[in-house]
Amino acid sequence: MSSDPWGRVDEQGNVYVRTADGERQVGSWQAGSPEEALAYFERKFQGLEAETALLEHRVRKTDLAAKEAQVALEHLRAQVVEAHAVGDLESLAKRLDTLAGEIETRQSERKAARAKAQEETRAAKEALVAEAEQLAESNQWREAGDRLRALVDSWKALPRLDRKSDDELWHRFSHARSVFSKHRKAHFAALDSERDNARTVKEKLVAEAEQLAESTDWGPTAAAYRDLMTRWKAAGRAQREAEEELWARFRGAQDVFFQARSAAFSERDAEQGENQKAKEALLVEAEAILPITDLKAAKAALREVAERWEAIGHVPRDARPKLDGRLAAVERAVREAEEAEWQRSNPEARARATGMTALLQSAVDKLQADLDKARAAGNASKAAKLEAELAGRQALLDQAQKSLQEFTS
Repeated sequence: MSSDPWGRVDEQGNVYVRTADGERQVGSWQAGSPEEALAYFERKFQGLEAETALLEHRVRKTDLAAKEAQVALEHLRAQVVEAHAVGDLESLAKRLDTLAGEIETRQSERKAARAKAQEETRAAKEALVAEAEQLAESNQWREAGDRLRALVDSWKALPRLDRKSDDELWHRFSHARSVFSKHRKAHFAALDSERDNARTVKEKLVAEAEQLAESTDWGPTAAAYRDLMTRWKAAGRAQREAEEELWARFRGAQDVFFQARSAAFSERDAEQGENQKAKEALLVEAEAILPITDLKAAKAALREVAERWEAIGHVPRDARPKLDGRLAAVERAVREAEEAEWQRSNPEARARATGMTALLQSAVDKLQADLDKARAAGNASKAAKLEAELAGRQALLDQAQKSLQEFTS
């Protein structure tokens, strides 16, 4: 007979393993020595021990699923209980019991982790739904649309919940997207309608603008174009391509008219500039009448100047007052000389001539004072006007003094 601490072989070749409950036969051996029999059954125990160690490693060091670990454990535990092996089976069974507790703990932890993950997923999806429902009422079409698409990507990246919860949340999420899409479609449909109306209005405005393009009625037509522009801005925008095409036609018609007007005004300005030069030259002739020595000759010369003056035509508006003022001064001088001549032959002319001389002297003095002030103030325009008036009054004064001398001679 042969034995070791965990088993023995009797004279008949029966092999026993020692346990806490006593001996248990695990097999028989007839092919060799008892030592070989024990060695064989010890190797079978070592195999079980190796499987136990492997399962311990998989449970403790890998992400082996709890269900798979439990199946492997039960299978190995059954092998240990009924093992035809010699070794410390009780210790091996305790190791399996310990491993069973670890598997159960891991299973509980994973269950808690899954529950936590589900709650986090639920919270994340509820947050996505809440944001989607808020965006559903937005009219920031581009920004809200981009954000909703991003929310869909975020939803897809999240794990699924239980079917009922996931379906309920997805229904709310999908409904919010549908509401936003419906509002956006309605908005752009209304916008398209407005743009169609704007295009119709602007087509009519373009037709009016093109009809006016060849007009030479500069003032009223320019006013009409300003009115068309006001109506254009009030019409709103058409679709982009139509808007650009209509605006090009509208602006083109404007350009035709205003370029023609500009050319006409340039030609008119040039003509009026020449007229101004002609009238300035004519004024030199008119002012040469003064002082009046021969009233009849002066009146004839002034009539001839006036006829040529009217024939010349318009001058620039800003030059007109000064030119007219200078001619008016000569005209006044002739009229006053004529009046003085008439008065000279009047029995009462002497008295009036004296008074007139005094009045003219006072007027000349006042004009001279005003002229000095205008020159001192640097008011060239006023000074020029006063110079012309002063020249006329001085001429009148000279004439009055001469007339008065005639009365006294």
